[in-house]
This record gives sequence, structure tokens and C-alpha cells, in this order.
Amino acid sequence: IAQLMKNGIEPFKIQNLTFTNKAASERKNRIATVVGPSEAKNLWMGTFHSVFARILRSEGEKLGYPSNFTIYDTQDSVRLIASIIKEMQLEKDKYKPKQALGRISQFKNSLITVRAYYQNPELMEADKASGRPKMGSIYQEYVDRCFKAGAMDFDDLLLRTNELLTRFPEVLAKYQDRFRYIMVDEYQDTNHSQYLIVRALADRYQNICVVGDDSQSIYA
Repeated sequence: IAQLMKNGIEPFKIQNLTFTNKAASERKNRIATVVGPSEAKNLWMGTFHSVFARILRSEGEKLGYPSNFTIYDTQDSVRLIASIIKEMQLEKDKYKPKQALGRISQFKNSLITVRAYYQNPELMEADKASGRPKMGSIYQEYVDRCFKAGAMDFDDLLLRTNELLTRFPEVLAKYQDRFRYIMVDEYQDTNHSQYLIVRALADRYQNICVVGDDSQSIYA
């Protein structure tokens, strides 16, 4: 990144994605020692979620979200799902909020919307077989409540970015032009949703560098 900047590439044209705020901060500090802090601060550097949240703050109104949307943490999401399960009068031993949230997270990271869920007999059958036939209803209610509250959870930051780039070609073109150089750290930990966003953003200029260690893969 420092080499690109020394060769005249504007820092705001470079996007660097990693998985923790600590790693992003350390990287920015290392680059600052080479090119200077005033230049380093203009880099689009951060976690997947923080960088895409920043994009969604600017563009989210196209999807019906306010620019100051709330970001639910895991605790917020578990609390909301617990209340949905209670209102639907479902069996507590079969429908546990954390497990339900984990299932919804799997759907979102595989870009499976509520509609896609109901169009997939295998998914519905799997939930039925595990004693949770109402999983789709919980998912639907959870998504509706979040939207009405003007809120996204962590997985939405990826799901909605994918939706934004897919539904609005002019937005995709804008960010393809902005991020002419993309680097992804800890690439072995990217999920399908993150992969598709990075592929879409890099498609125009094809300047992409990924660094990873497959022996550390959390998805192995």
C-alpha cells in the first residue's frame, strides 16, 4: 500500500479490508510511518463490516434505510428473537434464541433471503427435521422488525451491501471507480457474501491482492 502511494496512487482509491479493528489500526500505523499520518488517514481501511457500514450510511436510503440506521449487536439480536419466539408461543426447548440467530446468520452469509428460503425445499425440510418448522416465520418476523426499526445486524451489513451493488449498477460503478486497488487480509476467513462483494468491486480494474493462510481457516 505504501509503495502504491509512493507511486502516486491517491490513498482514497485504495481499499484495505481485514477482520479486526486492532489489525486495521496496526496496519494504518505501519503505513503512516512510511508515508506520513496525513496521507494514511485517507485510506479506506478497516474491517469488512466497518467499511461496508460506511458505504451503507451513504447509500442505504436506496434500500429504504435511514442514513443513521442502528447496528444491532449480537445481544440486541438475541433479545429480539427471544421476544419473537415468545410472541409466537413456540416451544422454548426447541427454539433457542441463540441457535435461531445462528441459523439466520448462516442464511444471510449465504445470501439466502426470506423469499429464497421459502423457495428452497431442502432448507425447510432440514429445519422441519430438526424440530424447528417455524424457522422461516421467525426469520421473516426478525427481518421485518429490524427494517421497521431502521436497524441492521452485522450480517445485514454484508447482505445489504450485496443487494445494493446488485440492484443499483450506478452505485457499483461508483465504488468500482473509487476502489481501484483492493487488498484483503486474512482472506481464508472470508465467507461467500464477503467474497461476492470483493469480486464485484474489483471487477472493473482487477487490481486485487489477497493474503491468507489456509491452515488457519475457520471454515476448513
